[in-house]
Amino acid sequence: MTAERLPQRTIRRPAAPPGLRVRPYRSADLAAVVGLFQHTVRTVNALDYSPQQIAAWAPDAPDPDAWAARLAAGGVFVCERAGTIAGFARVEPDGTLDLLYVDAGAQRAGVGRHLFDRTVRWAAARGAGRITAAVSVTARPFFERAGFRVVRRQSVARRGVALENFVMELERPVRRS
Repeated sequence: MTAERLPQRTIRRPAAPPGLRVRPYRSADLAAVVGLFQHTVRTVNALDYSPQQIAAWAPDAPDPDAWAARLAAGGVFVCERAGTIAGFARVEPDGTLDLLYVDAGAQRAGVGRHLFDRTVRWAAARGAGRITAAVSVTARPFFERAGFRVVRRQSVARRGVALENFVMELERPVRRS
Protein backbone atom coordinates (compact mmCIF):
# COMPACT_ATOMS: atom_id res chain seq x y z
CA MET A 1 0.00 0.00 0.00
CA THR A 2 1.43 3.37 -0.94
CA ALA A 3 0.80 6.52 1.02
CA GLU A 4 -1.08 9.22 -0.82
CA ARG A 5 0.41 12.65 -0.72
CA LEU A 6 -2.13 15.09 0.64
CA PRO A 7 -2.31 18.58 -0.78
CA GLN A 8 -0.85 21.30 1.38
CA ARG A 9 -3.55 23.26 3.19
CA THR A 10 -3.64 27.01 3.32
CA ILE A 11 -4.97 28.65 6.46
CA ARG A 12 -6.10 32.21 6.14
CA ARG A 13 -5.44 34.20 9.26
CA PRO A 14 -7.77 37.04 10.08
CA ALA A 15 -6.51 40.55 9.60
CA ALA A 16 -4.87 42.15 12.59
CA PRO A 17 -7.38 43.35 15.18
CA PRO A 18 -8.43 46.97 14.77
CA GLY A 19 -5.66 49.29 15.85
CA LEU A 20 -2.84 46.78 15.13
CA ARG A 21 -0.51 47.23 12.18
CA VAL A 22 2.57 45.13 11.38
CA ARG A 23 5.19 46.89 9.27
CA PRO A 24 8.90 46.58 8.50
CA TYR A 25 11.28 47.91 11.14
CA ARG A 26 12.94 51.27 10.42
CA SER A 27 16.19 52.50 11.98
CA ALA A 28 14.19 55.33 13.58
CA ASP A 29 12.45 52.62 15.68
CA LEU A 30 15.68 51.63 17.46
CA ALA A 31 15.11 53.46 20.77
CA ALA A 32 11.50 52.30 21.03
CA VAL A 33 12.41 48.68 20.23
CA VAL A 34 15.27 48.56 22.73
CA GLY A 35 13.09 50.20 25.37
CA LEU A 36 10.31 47.69 24.73
CA PHE A 37 12.80 44.83 25.04
CA GLN A 38 14.13 46.17 28.34
CA HIS A 39 10.66 46.74 29.78
CA THR A 40 9.29 43.37 28.63
CA VAL A 41 12.19 41.34 30.02
CA ARG A 42 12.10 43.24 33.32
CA THR A 43 8.35 42.85 33.80
CA VAL A 44 6.99 39.85 31.89
CA ASN A 45 10.05 37.59 32.07
CA ALA A 46 10.76 38.56 35.68
CA LEU A 47 8.04 36.08 36.66
CA ASP A 48 10.22 33.15 35.51
CA TYR A 49 13.79 34.38 35.97
CA SER A 50 15.78 35.67 38.96
CA PRO A 51 16.79 39.33 39.39
CA GLN A 52 20.39 38.36 38.51
CA GLN A 53 19.26 36.65 35.31
CA ILE A 54 17.09 39.62 34.33
CA ALA A 55 19.98 42.04 34.92
CA ALA A 56 22.24 39.94 32.70
CA TRP A 57 19.59 39.57 29.98
CA ALA A 58 18.50 43.22 29.92
CA PRO A 59 21.32 45.33 31.39
CA ASP A 60 20.80 48.93 32.43
CA ALA A 61 23.03 50.18 29.60
CA PRO A 62 22.14 48.35 26.38
CA ASP A 63 24.59 48.70 23.47
CA PRO A 64 22.74 50.71 20.79
CA ASP A 65 25.34 49.90 18.12
CA ALA A 66 25.01 46.16 18.72
CA TRP A 67 21.21 46.47 18.60
CA ALA A 68 21.34 48.54 15.40
CA ALA A 69 23.57 45.93 13.73
CA ARG A 70 21.33 43.06 14.83
CA LEU A 71 18.17 44.77 13.58
CA ALA A 72 19.74 45.78 10.25
CA ALA A 73 19.62 42.25 8.81
CA GLY A 74 16.97 39.59 8.30
CA GLY A 75 13.23 40.09 8.40
CA VAL A 76 12.55 42.62 11.14
CA PHE A 77 9.03 43.81 11.85
CA VAL A 78 7.25 45.94 14.42
CA CYS A 79 3.62 45.87 15.41
CA GLU A 80 2.02 49.21 16.19
CA ARG A 81 -1.03 49.55 18.39
CA ALA A 82 -2.66 52.95 18.32
CA GLY A 83 0.49 54.37 16.72
CA THR A 84 2.89 53.02 19.38
CA ILE A 85 5.23 50.06 18.94
CA ALA A 86 3.70 47.21 20.92
CA GLY A 87 6.01 44.42 19.76
CA PHE A 88 8.81 43.46 17.41
CA ALA A 89 10.27 40.36 15.81
CA ARG A 90 13.33 39.35 13.81
CA VAL A 91 13.83 36.22 11.69
CA GLU A 92 16.76 34.99 9.59
CA PRO A 93 16.18 33.82 5.99
CA ASP A 94 16.85 30.23 7.14
CA GLY A 95 13.88 30.41 9.53
CA THR A 96 15.72 31.14 12.80
CA LEU A 97 13.34 33.34 14.80
CA ASP A 98 15.86 35.45 16.68
CA LEU A 99 13.61 37.92 18.51
CA LEU A 100 9.91 38.12 19.36
CA TYR A 101 8.93 40.51 22.15
CA VAL A 102 5.57 42.02 23.04
CA ASP A 103 5.13 44.92 25.45
CA ALA A 104 3.77 43.96 28.86
CA GLY A 105 0.67 46.08 28.26
CA ALA A 106 -0.05 44.39 24.92
CA GLN A 107 0.19 40.73 25.97
CA ARG A 108 -2.64 38.50 24.69
CA ALA A 109 -3.93 41.17 22.32
CA GLY A 110 -2.86 39.54 19.02
CA VAL A 111 0.43 41.42 18.72
CA GLY A 112 2.67 38.35 19.08
CA ARG A 113 0.53 36.22 16.79
CA HIS A 114 0.53 38.78 14.00
CA LEU A 115 4.28 39.35 14.29
CA PHE A 116 4.82 35.60 14.28
CA ASP A 117 2.65 35.13 11.17
CA ARG A 118 4.51 37.91 9.36
CA THR A 119 7.95 36.46 10.17
CA VAL A 120 6.86 32.97 9.08
CA ARG A 121 5.62 34.32 5.74
CA TRP A 122 8.86 36.29 5.28
CA ALA A 123 11.07 33.25 5.99
CA ALA A 124 8.90 30.88 3.90
CA ALA A 125 9.17 33.26 0.94
CA ARG A 126 12.96 32.81 1.22
CA GLY A 127 12.74 29.02 1.26
CA ALA A 128 12.77 28.23 4.99
CA GLY A 129 11.14 24.84 5.56
CA ARG A 130 11.04 25.15 9.32
CA ILE A 131 11.15 27.83 11.98
CA THR A 132 13.48 27.43 14.95
CA ALA A 133 13.84 29.56 18.05
CA ALA A 134 15.54 29.69 21.44
CA VAL A 135 12.48 30.32 23.59
CA SER A 136 12.32 31.61 27.16
CA VAL A 137 10.49 29.75 29.90
CA THR A 138 7.95 32.59 29.78
CA ALA A 139 7.33 32.38 26.03
CA ARG A 140 7.17 28.58 25.77
CA PRO A 141 3.35 28.36 26.08
CA PHE A 142 2.90 30.90 23.24
CA PHE A 143 5.19 28.90 20.97
CA GLU A 144 3.51 25.60 21.88
CA ARG A 145 0.11 27.10 20.97
CA ALA A 146 1.64 28.13 17.63
CA GLY A 147 2.56 24.50 16.95
CA PHE A 148 6.22 24.42 18.01
CA ARG A 149 7.73 21.40 19.74
CA VAL A 150 10.58 21.40 22.24
CA VAL A 151 13.78 19.98 20.74
CA ARG A 152 15.80 20.38 23.94
CA ARG A 153 16.17 22.42 27.10
CA GLN A 154 19.40 24.39 27.26
CA SER A 155 21.37 26.76 29.44
CA VAL A 156 22.87 29.87 27.82
CA ALA A 157 25.21 32.39 29.42
CA ARG A 158 24.47 36.11 29.35
CA ARG A 159 27.18 38.25 30.91
CA GLY A 160 28.37 35.22 32.89
CA VAL A 161 24.90 34.30 34.21
CA ALA A 162 23.16 31.08 33.17
CA LEU A 163 19.61 31.33 31.78
CA GLU A 164 17.51 28.32 30.88
CA ASN A 165 15.49 28.30 27.70
CA PHE A 166 14.22 25.86 25.09
CA VAL A 167 15.28 25.18 21.54
CA MET A 168 11.97 24.78 19.74
CA GLU A 169 11.02 24.16 16.13
CA LEU A 170 8.03 24.30 13.88
CA GLU A 171 7.88 22.23 10.74
CA ARG A 172 5.91 24.16 8.15
CA PRO A 173 3.26 21.77 6.80
CA VAL A 174 0.85 24.68 6.45
CA ARG A 175 1.35 27.72 4.27
CA ARG A 176 0.00 30.86 5.92
CA SER A 177 -1.45 33.60 3.80
